[in-house]
Amino acid sequence: MPPDSGTDAASAPLRDPGLPSKTHQRTRSDHASEVAEDYVEAIADAIAQRGVCRAVDLVNQFAVTHATVNNTIGRLQRDGLVQTEPYQPIELTAKGKRLATQSRKRHEIVEAFLRRLGVSEQTAAADTEGIEHHVSKETLAAMKRVLTKGWPE
Repeated sequence: MPPDSGTDAASAPLRDPGLPSKTHQRTRSDHASEVAEDYVEAIADAIAQRGVCRAVDLVNQFAVTHATVNNTIGRLQRDGLVQTEPYQPIELTAKGKRLATQSRKRHEIVEAFLRRLGVSEQTAAADTEGIEHHVSKETLAAMKRVLTKGWPE
């Protein structure tokens, strides 16, 4: 900081470390829903491609153990997103289908926007997996505007 800036770093107000900022709260909330969104999207894709989704499909998709998939499916079932019985296919509830549709749309917009920026297909696909869970409604709407109307002048 320049010596005559009029602001002393030592006198700058500090955020109470005991209170998380709204940005951090939103990020933690986004992380909490990230797995659910990825799973319902993968379940919807498996059902669309093969007619059913089984735990092994998710094991292969996410490269995780059966125990991880079973635990996650249990949480999704508790949250009303999926229905299943032991050794039976996994089905999305109406709530799960809505979340899968929203997640898919958000994913498509983010990936298309990155491609419009000139990002390679492989990089855009990888980056989308992280960005899609953290993009705000405002930013997503701006991305969609660029895709439909072009860059603002």
